[in-house]
Amino acid sequence: MKKIIALLLAVMMLAGVLAACGGGSNNTTDTSKPAEGGDTKADVEDPFYGEDNISLLVWAADNAVNTTKTLCDNFIAKYPNKKITIDVQTQGEGDAAAQVLNDADKAADVFSFACDQINRLAKGKALAPVIPDFKDDVTSRNTEFAVSTATLNGELLAYPETGENGYYLVYDKAVVSDEQAKTLEGIFEACKAANKKFVIDAGNGFYSCMFIYTGGLKLDGLTEDGTQVFNAYDKEKVLDSLEAFANLFHQYSDIFMSADPARIGSGMAEDPSTVGAGIDGSWNAATVASVLGDNYGAAKLPTINIKGTDTQIISMNGSKLIGVNARSKFPEAAQLLANYLTDEEAETARLEELSWLPSNIKAAESDIVKKNPALSALSDQAQFSEPQINIADTFWSPVGTLGNKLFNTDKFDRATIESEFDKAISNVLDE
Repeated sequence: MKKIIALLLAVMMLAGVLAACGGGSNNTTDTSKPAEGGDTKADVEDPFYGEDNISLLVWAADNAVNTTKTLCDNFIAKYPNKKITIDVQTQGEGDAAAQVLNDADKAADVFSFACDQINRLAKGKALAPVIPDFKDDVTSRNTEFAVSTATLNGELLAYPETGENGYYLVYDKAVVSDEQAKTLEGIFEACKAANKKFVIDAGNGFYSCMFIYTGGLKLDGLTEDGTQVFNAYDKEKVLDSLEAFANLFHQYSDIFMSADPARIGSGMAEDPSTVGAGIDGSWNAATVASVLGDNYGAAKLPTINIKGTDTQIISMNGSKLIGVNARSKFPEAAQLLANYLTDEEAETARLEELSWLPSNIKAAESDIVKKNPALSALSDQAQFSEPQINIADTFWSPVGTLGNKLFNTDKFDRATIESEFDKAISNVLDE
């Protein structure tokens, strides 16, 4: 028995020596995921955590496909020891959620989408949340606003790609001076003097939300059943805002035009031009700039005088996001690629090639942004905007109808404004 015990002790001592020296496993890399609070992808030898022979499908907007392909090629070149293939295909951001939810198994591993679709994607369990390895990257390098559009119920669900899905004031400098462009009253006066139209798509909830946002009403998430939640707004202040807009629309009824923003560029291009200013999105900026040339003016939205106080108009602003499919067969590679496609270098590339306003703080400080009137205006307006997230499907039509009522009704006194506002809120809540 003593011999057996001695032999066992000798074997255990030998095993301990081998373990201390590596035991013949010198060439093996531990690719297991780090424990919470441990190393991150940047610290481990294999940021893919063992994934190889990787095949990823990426969806990008039509005008961003070539840029995305180049970025994906650079990503592949960054990891020469991995076998990676990436197929980049066209898919519009506006329809991305529907396509992913239609068949998640066949959808892209990594895809770009408009931020207002995050609720649908989350409800359909189609998004893989940003993993802990990259949360600090995302929150530190992007604007607080952009991060908010990628966050739902306190969880970071996507990677901000841009910060420019909003609108701004565009004007013909031959009609509206830079000083006049600072106030809504000044713009109307200038357009009146030149007999030119001022265009706002007042019947579209995306734009007409300005009329209630400026009065202090904000959206504050959704209930579990998808019902819209509002902040504790002051109804009288919201009515004051609605009344101020309505008064201007009626005072300048011969100048004000409610129409699609595309009408701004086409009206300015007419000979003689019929439009002097409007509230437009960056997607039309190139057209308007080419029409106006040196007379191209762009600025944040103006103020409006409410009860004797010049009040900044508040807009709705969104972003483009990049999501990771929760059904991806290569989840680690997909997260790594999504993070790469939204870093400073990638966003700078899209800025230079596509004129997309970066959500990345450093990239947004580029001289390119400062020298581009539309992007500079959008950047200035961003601090006076509400994120396009947590919005119920029932929000858009009632708010658009309310906007229409502000200018399209002969009698529009305070009592009528209150009645129409109450009706809009009731319809948003689907009561």
